Amino acid sequence: MARDAERRGRIQDALCEAGLDAVACALPVDVLLLTGYWPVVGTALALATRDGRTAVLVPEDEVPLADRSGADEIRPFQLGSLHDLRTVGDALRQPLAEAIHALRIERARIGYERGGLFEPATYAAMFLYGARLSEWIGAAAPAATLVAADDLLLRLRAVKTSHEVSRIRTACQIAAQAFQNGKGLICAGLRETEVAVRFGAPLSTVGTGYQGIERAGGFTFCMSGPNSAHAHGAYARSRARPIALGDLVLVHCNSYADGFWTDITRTYCLGDGDRRQWALFTAVLAASAAAIGTIRPGARARQVDHAARDILSTQGFGDQFKHSTGHGVGFAAINHNAPPRLHPCSEDILEAGMVFNVEPAIYIDGYGGLRHCTMVAVTPTGAEVLTPFQSSFEHLRVA
Repeated sequence: MARDAERRGRIQDALCEAGLDAVACALPVDVLLLTGYWPVVGTALALATRDGRTAVLVPEDEVPLADRSGADEIRPFQLGSLHDLRTVGDALRQPLAEAIHALRIERARIGYERGGLFEPATYAAMFLYGARLSEWIGAAAPAATLVAADDLLLRLRAVKTSHEVSRIRTACQIAAQAFQNGKGLICAGLRETEVAVRFGAPLSTVGTGYQGIERAGGFTFCMSGPNSAHAHGAYARSRARPIALGDLVLVHCNSYADGFWTDITRTYCLGDGDRRQWALFTAVLAASAAAIGTIRPGARARQVDHAARDILSTQGFGDQFKHSTGHGVGFAAINHNAPPRLHPCSEDILEAGMVFNVEPAIYIDGYGGLRHCTMVAVTPTGAEVLTPFQSSFEHLRVA
């Protein structure tokens, strides 16, 4: 994969502004940010310098995947073999020292991750460096000055390059096909867990049909009837409840394509729908349209939240909208603190290249919940809706 020149320039500018010569990262989300490579088991480590060079250290079996990255140098290491039982620290010692020497940052000011963020899972288990990251960098470059760089990395993740937006757009297109397929499989009597599986299964198989996508998949959840009223919580949960005619059926999806994530929800009406359900859909979809209509560079994130909240309050559902209108998505799947935060108290200002969800919702205890979560990218002139599918009551009704 060709280097993302736009991302490289932003990293250089951020390092210069922060007074750093380089930054070292080990969390997969930040390795992806610096080099374009999304690690598998979490032992990869990336370095980027103020003069625009990058290196990524990866286990030997990840090299075929890392070869597609934009890193200038790929340095493999062996975690262990039948004749050599090695820890990650043992395996990294020499290649890390060599990479630091090759990048000429032995005596530099090097930023590093200190932690404290949501990290989407890349595999069934993932290695976390924690405080050992600064310890091992310090051992490899004892004359260097190490500086925590979490705020710098947060700012870099907030605004995507045109290449990164393109990758998120592809992830959304894969999810769109899965949602279109899943809607046709909803029927009364299925359990929530079965609905979730039917929506999630195509995410990996569809992804393989997109040129350049090596790894695709995701997580899907279904909450129906009274259960969907609790979908405003910290996490979604599919239960064994059979869905029934007349239910609201809320399907939430966090899917990925080579490390770029989506956050999408559609709520279906199983049956023709009654007057109450029509009112709920009308209010939520109007709130979504109002929020998206305020999106432009320079707008305050809280204005987007206010636009959605005002519509729902006017329709009599203000107290039933129980969370913020959205948050940054793309490098993270679920991180309510990822800028821009579309929250009544947010001070964030929208910039071209930001990608986030817009998720107005109504949750009525004992009855049900309805959320419509759309992915949006800020363009120089306004908003690009990345998930335009199934966005009317007619398209969300399952007859």
